[in-house]
Amino acid sequence: MSIASQPFGQTADGQEVTLFTVKNGDLEMELINYGATIVSLKCPDKNGVLANVTVGLDDVDLYEGGHPYFGATVGRFANRIAQGKFSLDGKEYSLALNNGENTLHGGTKGFSRYVWNAQEVKEANSVGVAFTRTSPDGEEGYPGALTVTVKYLLTDDNQLVMDYTATTDAATVLNLTNHCYWNLAGVGSGKVYDHQLKLESNAYLPVSDALIPTGEEAPVKGTPMDFTMFKPVGQDLQATGGDPVGYDHCFVLGSHGKSALAATIKDPKSGRVMEVYTTQPGIQFYTGNFLSGLPAEARTGQHEAFCLETQHYPDTPNQPNFPTSTLKPGEKFHEQTVHKFRVEK
Repeated sequence: MSIASQPFGQTADGQEVTLFTVKNGDLEMELINYGATIVSLKCPDKNGVLANVTVGLDDVDLYEGGHPYFGATVGRFANRIAQGKFSLDGKEYSLALNNGENTLHGGTKGFSRYVWNAQEVKEANSVGVAFTRTSPDGEEGYPGALTVTVKYLLTDDNQLVMDYTATTDAATVLNLTNHCYWNLAGVGSGKVYDHQLKLESNAYLPVSDALIPTGEEAPVKGTPMDFTMFKPVGQDLQATGGDPVGYDHCFVLGSHGKSALAATIKDPKSGRVMEVYTTQPGIQFYTGNFLSGLPAEARTGQHEAFCLETQHYPDTPNQPNFPTSTLKPGEKFHEQTVHKFRVEK
C-alpha cells in the first residue's frame, strides 16, 4: 500500500490544491483537498483490467465552476431542507436557498466548495487521507462552530472506508455524505441501465415535486422502488414519474447506528461488484437525472452514472418522526460507510 501527493493547481483566490494518489495493490484512488473530493477510483474487472469507476474532473477550475458534487464531501446538511428553514431549541434558522425554494447540500457554498486541511494516514492495514475543516458559527445560516474530520481509506482487502466525525460548540443539525457518481462498467461507457441493484430496504420516502419528503415511509413492494431482489437499474426507471425521469429517492435502512449491508450493485459485463455497508439510517439512490453531458460535467450524460449516498433523511430538521440529525455540545457525531469491491466471473 502506498500514498503520494502532487500539486493539482490553485483556486481562484490562490489556495493550493493537492492531489493524493492512494494504492493498495488492486485499487487506485485519487483525492483532492478541494471539497475533500474523490477524483477517481480504478478497480479491476473479471479479466484484471483496470478502469476508473467514479466520475471526476481534470482541474480546479472545473471543480470551482459549479459541478454536480462529483465525489465531494457534502455538508453541513446533505440533501434538501424545505424552504431553507428549520427550528432548533425554539429558534428559527434561515439558510441560503440554492435549489428553488429549498436548500440543497449545504447551501450556496457548502463543504464541497472549500479547501480542507489534509493529512496522510498510514495504518496497519489501510492507507488514505484525513480531511479536516472547521465550519464557523453562522456559515450558510447554520448555528454552531462545527469541526469535521472525514477519512477516506483503502484497506488491504479492497475496501474504501469513509469515516466521518464531528463536534460542535452549539446545538446544530448535521448530515454528511459522499457524492460519488459510479459506473462500474467504467466512466464514459454509457448508460447504467444494465447494472443490477439490490437494496436492503423495504421502504422509501415519497417526495413532493420539489423532492421534499412528505414525512411518511412507504413500502417498496409493488412499486418501481422495489430493489429487494436484484433488478436492472433501467427496468422500472421510466416508471418513477420524476421530471427529469429517474431515481432520486431516499431508502430506509435498518442499521440504527450499527454497520450493516445497505446495497449491492454489479455490472454483469465487467463482473465488478460493489457492496455498500453503513451506520447511516438512509441511502439516496440517484441515477444522474440532471446530468447533461457537457464538458463541465465530465461529458457524463443523463443516467450514465449513479449515486448511492448514505445519509440521514432529507429535511430531517423539519420532520419530527425522522431519526434525529441534531448534534449538541459534548456529543460526538460518528458515521461510517464502507464500499467493498470484488469481481464475479
